Amino acid sequence: MKFLQSVAIIGTSALLAACASSPSQPPVAPSPTAESVVSSSAAPRLVKSIDGKYTGEVKGVITRESRFSKLKIGMSTDDVQTVFGRAPDRSHSYESGKRWIPFYFGNDARRMQVLYKGEGCLIFTGGNVWGGGGGDLIQIEADPSGKCYEQ
Repeated sequence: MKFLQSVAIIGTSALLAACASSPSQPPVAPSPTAESVVSSSAAPRLVKSIDGKYTGEVKGVITRESRFSKLKIGMSTDDVQTVFGRAPDRSHSYESGKRWIPFYFGNDARRMQVLYKGEGCLIFTGGNVWGGGGGDLIQIEADPSGKCYEQ
């Protein structure tokens, strides 16, 4: 009986260790510059944040005339509003899957999605489980039709 308990404990430990190890990440695009954000392809692209601490995503075709071409992954909500000169047309927040990770203290337990009509959608980190932190741009989706906005 003790042998089976030992095997079960070792097996569970191995499984937890495998789950805890970080998976290999796909190649990341170079740091964001005007050339890397403005693209002619519609395929999603991974882009490093301004400070290089995390990777965000850019979707859709961003034209040089668009205000989205001035945005960079990692910008704060205030910086984005300064670029646009106004608040977004619509916004809402929701819980991310990280909300349910035990002892998760990051600023991405919630997310905030905003819509700028005629431009597209942006997603920001919305803070931790206690409401603090957040406000970092993690996704840019160029979609002038506004279909990217989900509530």
